[in-house]
Parts: sequence; C-alpha cells; structure tokens
Amino acid sequence: MTGKEHNLDYAALVAASRRLDVSGATQKIKVALLSDGATQRLAPILRTLFAREGVDAEIYEGPFDGIELEVYDRNSGLYKFQPQVVVLLNCVQALRADFLRPETDAASFVDSTSGRIARIWAAIQSNIPATIIQCNFVLPYERFFGNFDQKIPQSLYATVAALNSRIAENSRSRGSVLLCDVESVASWLGRRQWFEDRFWDSAKYFCALDCLPYVANSLVEIVMASLGRVIKCVVVDLDNTLWGGVIGDDGLDGIQVGAHGDGEAFYRMQLYLRALKQRGIVLAVCSKNEMANALLPFEKHPEMVLRREDFAAFVANWNDKAVNIRQIKDTLNIGFDSMVFLDDNPFERNLVRELVPGVVVPELPEDPADYVRAISELNLFETTSFSAEDAKRTEMYQAEAGRREEQAGFASVEEFLQSLDMSMTVGRFDPFHLPRISQLMQRSNQFNLTTRRLSEIECKALMENTSWLPIYAKLADRLSDHGLISIVTVEALPEDLAIRDWLMSCRVLGRGVESFLMNRVVEHAQKLGLTRITAQYIPTSKNGMVKDFFQQFGFDKVAESPKGQTQWHLITANYRPRPTFMKTVEE
Repeated sequence: MTGKEHNLDYAALVAASRRLDVSGATQKIKVALLSDGATQRLAPILRTLFAREGVDAEIYEGPFDGIELEVYDRNSGLYKFQPQVVVLLNCVQALRADFLRPETDAASFVDSTSGRIARIWAAIQSNIPATIIQCNFVLPYERFFGNFDQKIPQSLYATVAALNSRIAENSRSRGSVLLCDVESVASWLGRRQWFEDRFWDSAKYFCALDCLPYVANSLVEIVMASLGRVIKCVVVDLDNTLWGGVIGDDGLDGIQVGAHGDGEAFYRMQLYLRALKQRGIVLAVCSKNEMANALLPFEKHPEMVLRREDFAAFVANWNDKAVNIRQIKDTLNIGFDSMVFLDDNPFERNLVRELVPGVVVPELPEDPADYVRAISELNLFETTSFSAEDAKRTEMYQAEAGRREEQAGFASVEEFLQSLDMSMTVGRFDPFHLPRISQLMQRSNQFNLTTRRLSEIECKALMENTSWLPIYAKLADRLSDHGLISIVTVEALPEDLAIRDWLMSCRVLGRGVESFLMNRVVEHAQKLGLTRITAQYIPTSKNGMVKDFFQQFGFDKVAESPKGQTQWHLITANYRPRPTFMKTVEE
C-alpha cells in the first residue's frame, strides 16, 4: 500500500490485465468466483489488483448462475480447483424477479433466501477449508411507495435491507465467512451510476463497468487482510493535524479544537482516531515540538477528545520525522508496512515516503474538514477479525513500556523475570479461542516459523484431528494480562513428531515463552514414545529474526534449499529442559 488511492479506472485495469507480469509476486492465492451474474469482466481486474499487492492470483470462475450446482457437487470444478478463498457474489437483479411474484411473502422470502445462503456456506466448509467472502445485495432503485417504502415490510427495498441484515447476523457465528459490503460501495458511488439494466438484460453484468473495479478492490482488500496485511498503528502529527494552530506559538488558549466552531474539524478527527484505538489500532505521536508543549493540550485543554494515555508511543522533539518513526517502530516492535503516518505538512509526508518507504502516507487535503473523509475513502483499516485483545492493545503496549523501565532497576534479567510473577495458561485449541487463534495466525509475521495463514475453519479442523496437538498459550504477569500470545501445532507421524506451526506475538519476546513451549513439545514427543522431532523454517521478508530459532534449542540442520528454507531435527533424548520463570495454569 502506498497511502494513495489506487487507480480504479476500468479501461486502464483491463489494459493492464493483458500485459500482466507476476514474476515478482511474493505470494500466490487461488480464488473462486461463484455468482448468479456474469463474472468474466471481474476476473481480470481482480488479477490486476492482486498483482499490485505483490500477489499472483489464480481465478476460477464458476458457471453462470450455478452456485448451488458447484457447491453441492463434490466432483465440481470448484472442489477440484481447491481455492483458498471462495467469493459468493449475489445480484439484486436476480433476486428481484423471484421476489416480485404475486404470492411472495416478505418475511418468508428473507427466511428462505438467508437460509439457502447459509446452507451454501456450510456445504463449502464441509468440503474445503476455504475462507468465504459473501457479498451482500445492493439496495434496489425501485421504491414503490416512495419515501414510505421503508415502513412497508412487504416492499422490495425493505426486504433487501432485511435480507442484508440477516446475512450479516448469520455470518457472525462463522469466523471463516467474511462479508463484502457491496451495498456500501454502490451507495458511495451512487445507485444511479451503479445499475445498467441494458447490460444486465443482455449480458448479466451486475453493475456498470466503471463501478466494477471498486467491487474488485473491496474484495482484494478483504483477502489481503486475511493474508496478514493489516495496519496496526497510526502515527499522527499534532499542530494543524490534531488541533488547529501551533501550540508552541499560539499557546493553550490559541489552538483550535472543540465540538463547535473553528475547531470542530479537529474534534471530529480526534473522535475518529479514538474509535480506531477502541477497535485495536495503536496510536502514536510524532511531532516537532518541545515535549512539554506537546503534552500540554492533552493534559489541560478541556475540549480534547484524546488524552496522553490513548497513545502507546509519544515522541516530540526536533529530530526529523523519519528518524522518530523508526524509533516508534522499534518501540512497538511492528513492521513499517503496518504503520500509517498522518501529517498536514506536504514536506513531512514526502520526507517519510522517501526515507521510510514501507510506511503508508496518505495525502491529506488542505481543508481539515475533509481529513476524516479522505482517510476513510482509502479503507486503510480493513480487518477480518476482532477480539478482546484488540480492545486493550494500547494498554498492553503501555504496560510493556513500564516493564522496560522497571527492568533497569534489577541486577539481572533473571532477577527481573522472577519478579514479574508470570503465569502461562496452555490448552488445546477450543471453540472459544478459535477467533483469536485464527487472528494470530493471519497477522503474525516476524516471529513465525512457517507463516501459514490458517482460517478459522482450518484451525477448527486441527482442533478435531487427534493426530495433532494444536496448543495456544496465554501469558499474564503482575503488571498486566497479555492474552493469547502464542500458537504451536505439532503432528504425530509414525516415527517423528513434526512441528508444523510456531508463532508468537513479539510483545512478549525475552520472557522465556519459547523455552516453556519447547519443553512442552519435547514432553509430548516423549509421552508418545517418539524419539525424534522434525521442524522447518520457511523464510519470508519479515521473519528473519527466527532464522536460527531451532538451532538455539539443539536442533541439527539437515537440509537447506536455494531459497533459504531449512529442515531441522532433534533427538529427544539429547534435549535438556530450559529453565523458565513462570508457573503453569492448565486450561
């Protein structure tokens, strides 16, 4: 992501699809398109947009209006293709003809249609461990009762709205079913531009061709989020970004921020950022200011929405902002491509783009009243999950900063770790923890030995497979509860115990979590009578920190590919349990 809106011109994307070069792609994905409309114009645009993200996408198009024929036939092309993602694109034009029959009852129609869609999800999930992206219905332009249409439950408009609501409700209990809000796309572009009935009548195109790239882009954003491409932190400037004016020059009474008047645009910006923080995006300050001046509005201004405690990192000095962003990145232990930088100054934006190219730097408009709209249009904060850990992420980072400060007062790391009174809760995958387990699988990049991206349904399959031991680990200490922070999966083979996944949140590095879990893995192998443990490391652009992970535990490297993938094994009798400073809580 660059922070600039992608060129979503239909003709340009079609032209690009004809000369597409994916030789430099770093990832591959297989996506199936099933629809009751025509998809042949959508598929090449999807491939082009995926290629922009460094992904080589192979697209399978099911037969026109053959969704159920594909999903209920175990020998269909869909299942032979074995996609990682299945897109279900339903068209309101096809729905309209079914609904407008004289005998149709609206409530029964919503029940039967939503039930049919849910059964399609179940059929797919029973055959392949794919992520399902269900598109909702665009609201129709017909309003047979005018503005009174909303009050008539029997109207087409009200029925489609109720059906969308039911689909969303049904999806909430299914972690592997994601929603593509096509209705939102159409509403933003305008339904007057969206519908082209002559194209539907002649070729079953579900929208005007100029609107098609926006649907494709929305689908790509969902898939990229499921692959772990998510924003974790917003780094924000202060003067003329969070408030109007310059605090060092204008003073506390001279800056503009408030629910009414000249400061309302900045007040709205702060409300927006606070809502992002509440859903798990970490906030950080990067300001050219004296620290005392930078803190003053957060401590003293009565109209400020955000306060100092809302920020996981707060850097105010006279260094250039690229240097400070690197410091924030190191403090939070995240990747540059997980960060968004918001600054009203074009010079600062361009400096960061040039010197820290991974950071997303949106163009902010000159008028602060348009800040929130401009950022929202970019849809930078796409996600595929939300958990209790997300809501308290800022507090976790703040507690970690407190730990680092406290550690400086101890004579040794061992003494400090003992003082934390750490406890580890370990357990086999279970339904309650599956959403967070899948989220960690999707998002962990740096401490991740194989970087397999398992969906919730794939994690559920491991949970139910008795040949596997899939465990999660939760860590707490006297300062805070870190929540679920690590996942290890192992498979019992006839002669070996194979480590398949090992990943951990970088927030808890250096606590001994890895040693604790390796002790458990070796104990499990010995309990099964297996004398050898095998493992592999698959390198990515982000997980170099764990390249020698197995070596530190006494594993021998037995093979290495030209691309750096390594194979390891350990004779269990040679392993000596590592000391840890934590007690065990079984779950």
